[in-house]
Amino acid sequence: MKIAAVIPAYNEQDSIRHVVEGIRRIAKESGIPLIPVVVNDLSTDHTAEVAENAGAVVLSLPVNLGIGGAVQTGFIYARAHGFTHAIQVDGDGQHPPEAIPAMLRKMEEEELDVVIGSRFISGEGFQSSALRRLGIRWFSALARLLTGYRVLDSTSGFRLVNLRTLNILAEEYPDDYPEPEAISIYARHGLKVAEIPVIMNVRRGGESSINSLNAFYYMWKVTLGVVFSHLRKH
Repeated sequence: MKIAAVIPAYNEQDSIRHVVEGIRRIAKESGIPLIPVVVNDLSTDHTAEVAENAGAVVLSLPVNLGIGGAVQTGFIYARAHGFTHAIQVDGDGQHPPEAIPAMLRKMEEEELDVVIGSRFISGEGFQSSALRRLGIRWFSALARLLTGYRVLDSTSGFRLVNLRTLNILAEEYPDDYPEPEAISIYARHGLKVAEIPVIMNVRRGGESSINSLNAFYYMWKVTLGVVFSHLRKH
């Protein structure tokens, strides 16, 4: 077993050291072979240097691809370097690395292809704004209607995937705001998906790409992406 912790990062110099060191600490404590792989999405700050000094593998993109392109780059790297699993972890410090061993146990015990860390099962920790929770409920309802999956935290980017899923996502992954649309990809390939409760943290630094001004544009764009992804043939 060899797990790539794929961390897409754009201008995350204030939080990336904490994220990388958290991954390395959990790897040491649990014995799970976790390797932090930071995909530096053409940051204009010192994200790459800070991540490298913290002990991460750093992939620096020559152009800004957005979160989907950055995550897929990490998946391609993982597939090319013999990793058996990958876990996507945000670079802003919201995702607790302490949950990774439980996510791996869940995957192994239930023979799953994807395990999603959900903030809404226990209702503890950072829950996001009311507007964003409304959007998340919309995408969860849409995913259930189109795929049959019941995913409460449909926008969570804290996701563990096995080798089968890694190979699929290295070839096919949405560009922008990819998490809701990725659920449709899981369904088209018949993947087994489940959530596990996690306690997420408040962002440690940087800024979210989604704010109140572009929230409705985001919902409209992602809704179209989810529907068209569902309509695609195998």
